[in-house]
Amino acid sequence: MEITGSSVVLRTATSADIPALAAIRRTPEVYRHWRGGEDLAAAVAEDLAEPGVSLVVLHGGAVVGYLRWSEENDPDYHHAGIDLYLDPAVHGRGLGTDAVRTAARHLIEERGHHRLVIDPAVDNAVAIRCYTKVGFRPVGIMRRYERGADGTWHDALLMDLLAAELTAEPTAEPTRRGPAR
Repeated sequence: MEITGSSVVLRTATSADIPALAAIRRTPEVYRHWRGGEDLAAAVAEDLAEPGVSLVVLHGGAVVGYLRWSEENDPDYHHAGIDLYLDPAVHGRGLGTDAVRTAARHLIEERGHHRLVIDPAVDNAVAIRCYTKVGFRPVGIMRRYERGADGTWHDALLMDLLAAELTAEPTAEPTRRGPAR
């Protein structure tokens, strides 16, 4: 599978992507939220084997992150959940926002989901800003939701997005040169 966004391409993750993803997971900013023990290559391999769709985030042909989604297909609870991590070296360029928006659009338009969820750590302001730009809204705090690298339980923010709330990519303003006529 390959899904093209404005700046990124989402491609099905393969075992060949494990070293690049493990290196990204090893960065302190990512490891803090996506730990996995001593053997991060094994942790990434486990992620790829889990149910759901595992994708790499590509920018300029290079692996810069990981995005996965899972789907609840019971017609009475039909929705999808998204998880993402991005190499801190590319933070601040809008690539995370583009990756999440691209996945959300695919899940809504191609997979027929009317609602999506995502659950960043409450102290992950970078992730929360990214998801808010796509249209996700806070629903509530999930207390002591996940165990952190320090062994203690941490809260997460449940956010959701209804199909009609998905934001469009920002359009570039034309650049003016010289005085307006």
